[in-house]
Amino acid sequence: MVCHMKTTLNIDASVMARLKRESLRQGRTMSELVETVLRSLFRARKSREELPPLPSFKSDGHLVEIADRDALYQAMEGR
Repeated sequence: MVCHMKTTLNIDASVMARLKRESLRQGRTMSELVETVLRSLFRARKSREELPPLPSFKSDGHLVEIADRDALYQAMEGR
């Protein structure tokens, strides 16, 4: 069962004008566009929150001073 709710939003006039133009361009209602954008926002936020922590490891230090470009290239090329 799909449930729709009516609500009132205060939207800046310039944003509303762009929303109206975009809805005409896409042949969709303004409500459809607003809902699509909100769903996208919530989906993006959820995916950012669910990222696993980065792995950590112990190192004996660096093998090359990355500021030394020649030494860095030699290490990368296996020389």
